[in-house]
Amino acid sequence: MLLRDLVEHAAKRFEEAGISSATVDAELLAGYVLGLSRGGVQSEIFRGAELTESQSEKLTELYGRRHRREPLQHITGAAYFRNLELQVGKGVFVPRPETEFVAQLAIDALQTFEPGARIAVDLGTGSGAIALAMATEVPDSIIYAVEKSSDAMPFTSKNFETYGAANATLRHGDLADAFPELDGTVSVVASNPPYIPSAAVPRDIEVNLHDPDLALYGGEDGMQVMHLVSAAARRLLQIGGTLVVEHADSQAAQVCQLLLADGWRQVQSHQDLTARDRAVTAIK
Repeated sequence: MLLRDLVEHAAKRFEEAGISSATVDAELLAGYVLGLSRGGVQSEIFRGAELTESQSEKLTELYGRRHRREPLQHITGAAYFRNLELQVGKGVFVPRPETEFVAQLAIDALQTFEPGARIAVDLGTGSGAIALAMATEVPDSIIYAVEKSSDAMPFTSKNFETYGAANATLRHGDLADAFPELDGTVSVVASNPPYIPSAAVPRDIEVNLHDPDLALYGGEDGMQVMHLVSAAARRLLQIGGTLVVEHADSQAAQVCQLLLADGWRQVQSHQDLTARDRAVTAIK
């Protein structure tokens, strides 16, 4: 079978199923099977490459999984985040491109502190995306991360091992009482907490079907864990330290009001590259 025919057929089925990245996903899965980049797949299609029977069977199987809305990242076992290739799978939240903007806010805040004072904590690190972005992009920093989920921890631990960042420490536990030994010494606290209200249904089918509830739902109004993040950050941060939190694009005012009520200063909402409210920063 021609590679072109199978990829085009899959892309058409993906599009009919409502997958917005239909062609991209079809090409990336072909690359996963063939050991090629997406550009390499496009080159093979252009030259009229044929698949072996085993390659065709394997790719057809993977296309079926994606058509049933299994996340691409679960199928390949990898999620790309800034400069990182993170291992992900069932039980761990797949980091989203919009969170790269949140990581940048945390990195920018961390770099305003003098070397030697660049200490940051990632509360509810999930795959380790924000923590490892800070650790690898600000190598003179000291990064701490905590994750509550026992299902996520195997992936998180592997990602910390893969990047071997000597300046990054991972701990299994609850964010509410994490790292008491750091109280009053931290420069930046970052978090992408669960913020979907309990009764809401995530817009993305993949999120609804496959991302862990623990990483998604933040109580009746979506703010339950945000309150815990605020309290933990106020405990951990030094005076003048920065909090960076991600939220849904409809929650900016809600998060700002919560933080102002908790006594934070310079509370500011930030829009991502698509002009959507995505994060709030505040100063202790």
